[in-house]
Amino acid sequence: MKGTLAQVRTYERSVQLLMVNQFTINLGFYMLMPYLATHLAGPLGLAGWTVGLILGVRNFSQQGMFLIGGTLADRLGYKPMIVAGLVLRVAGFATLGLVDSVPALIAASAATGLAGALFNPASRAYLAADAGERRVEAFALFNVFYQAGILLGPLVGMVLTGVDFRVTCLVAAGIFAVLSLVQIRALPQRRGEDPAQRADGPREGVLTQWRGILRNRPFLLFSVAMIGSYVMNFQVYMALPLEVRRIGGEGRFGTAAVAVLFAVSGLSTILFQTRVTAWCKARMEPGRALAWGLFAMGAAFLPLLVATALPAPESVTGTRLLAAVPPALSALLLALGTMIAYPFEMDTIVRLSGDRLVATHYGLYNTVCGVGIALGNLLTGAALDAARAAGMSALPWLALFALGLGCTAALYGLQRTGRLAPPPREASAREAVAA
Repeated sequence: MKGTLAQVRTYERSVQLLMVNQFTINLGFYMLMPYLATHLAGPLGLAGWTVGLILGVRNFSQQGMFLIGGTLADRLGYKPMIVAGLVLRVAGFATLGLVDSVPALIAASAATGLAGALFNPASRAYLAADAGERRVEAFALFNVFYQAGILLGPLVGMVLTGVDFRVTCLVAAGIFAVLSLVQIRALPQRRGEDPAQRADGPREGVLTQWRGILRNRPFLLFSVAMIGSYVMNFQVYMALPLEVRRIGGEGRFGTAAVAVLFAVSGLSTILFQTRVTAWCKARMEPGRALAWGLFAMGAAFLPLLVATALPAPESVTGTRLLAAVPPALSALLLALGTMIAYPFEMDTIVRLSGDRLVATHYGLYNTVCGVGIALGNLLTGAALDAARAAGMSALPWLALFALGLGCTAALYGLQRTGRLAPPPREASAREAVAA
């Protein structure tokens, strides 16, 4: 960890602040969100469909507004969108803890989602701009801080929620309020290249910019090819915990085994992300590293696939080992795949944008992947139900392994055909004028 912090200090102050920002954002978010459903269904006594609606609104408002958030960041500057998102989350989190009416809860949930849509594309575009040629390494460090927030947030939230969920909400809102003030005072103003202001004509419109991005075929193909990586990675929160509880039960052991999954995922990233990135960058091109990362994610489901072929253990110890070890190995391999792919993934988006409308590209990319996650999780859930009903426990793991192979082949094909190479700077400028 000391080496990681030493690397952070070699970057500009703005990059350092963005990394601390992401840790704090995830700390505040994950200390609250894992306990929101229990609060809505328990003390507030809301029906299950209402709880699902409130949680779904947050996800929909975030995924659906990423493109808008990225566009605003490119046109107005990165800092205003980061600050606006943080302030909006202060209001959203405070409201979640202080109200009990369904319309107010829906509005608060929508505000927290919109907040993420505002600051996520802006912060990533800002990091890419100020990191310069060291983007890959910067995004590796960014992921360390990202995972540290995810790891610590639920632990803090568990303690605070033990007192009162409202305390959790107000503390989380306070964290975002302090973070907002820090950004206002310490984060320099920054904007990317402004393609909307053309030297030879009128200001370029938003729809014209969007049409130009939609004509960027390599970027769209890359976005679609990467959907599978998010579907596979999300199974740490969905399929793996379900499998642990299916075999190990719903008691203390099941709860502890699920906690181990998250600890394995988060700690491995914190400890090894920068080393993995340095090793990959020294030995392979970005497209090849991406392909290997997706292959590792697909291979993460092999331990679970193998476990389905083993005879049912006769002892309690054997059952617990079967419930805990294969999912933990899968979580570790998923973390490894993400460590390999993520920094090169973020860098590839910048390269395919031609350093033009970077935040808007991030916004569209997040929207595409968000829609893919929703559909992928729906299909994964259906596969889990079908597997249980038919007595074919290997089905979902086989499907996810096949998804990993398909994504690997897609990335390999894009690399081989040169579609992951950045467009020539001159050509990009001509296309902007022609648009």
